[in-house]
Amino acid sequence: MSEKEQNPLLCDPETGVCEIPNQQNSSSQNVQFTDDGKPIRIIYYTDPICSSCWGIEPQLRKLKLEYGQLLNFEYKMGGLLPDWEYNSGSISKPSDVAHHWDEVSQHYQMPIDGDVWLEDPLHSSYPPSIAVKAAQMQDQNKAVDFLRSLREKLFLEKRNITKWEHLRKAADATGLDVLKLKEDYTNGRAETLFREDLAFGQQLGVRGFPSIYFLDYKEKQQFVYGSHPYSYYEGALQTMLPNAQKQRYDKGWENLFAHYPSLTVKEFAVLADVDFESAEQQMESLYQQGKLNKTVTKNGNLYNIAVGWSATR
Repeated sequence: MSEKEQNPLLCDPETGVCEIPNQQNSSSQNVQFTDDGKPIRIIYYTDPICSSCWGIEPQLRKLKLEYGQLLNFEYKMGGLLPDWEYNSGSISKPSDVAHHWDEVSQHYQMPIDGDVWLEDPLHSSYPPSIAVKAAQMQDQNKAVDFLRSLREKLFLEKRNITKWEHLRKAADATGLDVLKLKEDYTNGRAETLFREDLAFGQQLGVRGFPSIYFLDYKEKQQFVYGSHPYSYYEGALQTMLPNAQKQRYDKGWENLFAHYPSLTVKEFAVLADVDFESAEQQMESLYQQGKLNKTVTKNGNLYNIAVGWSATR
């Protein structure tokens, strides 16, 4: 068994997958479709600490901008790291992951600071996964923002997001009812939903993350496994819906930040359709002008609108 197979946190940059040991290949089991007025349902199996899932944030954000009117996203939590008991050999403790995450960051051009595994390591991905389910009980859209906030705290700020103090701050920042979130997080209701996600994932044959299923009313489906260029996800949608028309959107920086309050350089490059170097220069210029704030990490930066600047849709 290879090191990547022993530890799901050692994601393979070449395949773009964080894989769970001893899981079977994804199946083609039919999934019941819920009519919400949109022609395509997307079931996205992910995990708050999945580095490959962080790596596809630019692609998914662009997919939502161009085809969001056709898509109903459902975020399912996959339980990437139950604990450390099943690991062995050289991949037996959190510190073994730190250097790997730094390498993954360079591969995806998305900022990840692996030192969290040296300074305040996580024992499991289950607590933040349960917290996301608690957020979904309040509001699906805010839950997506909450998940994003957790990932920023983990990958950039090196916060141990199994701790309530960081869950609370992410909930407060995304407009969730913090007291209700804590109640649902601790009383077992959110954990029940998380266990349902795990069971449903086993039925589908989910074996790693990201796992993305595109489905239509006729139970036709396309499956995209792992991190890939944007064309893979757009291609899966167009296979399902050949007449899908993409929405044009304003690619100016103010509009992009109006849709997404925080952006990495890679995200800005993908959304604005410019190369990485041009995106980096533009965002740094906006920062120097006082229009953006910047969170600096050893492997890249995150930007958001500065106080006093209003990004409107």
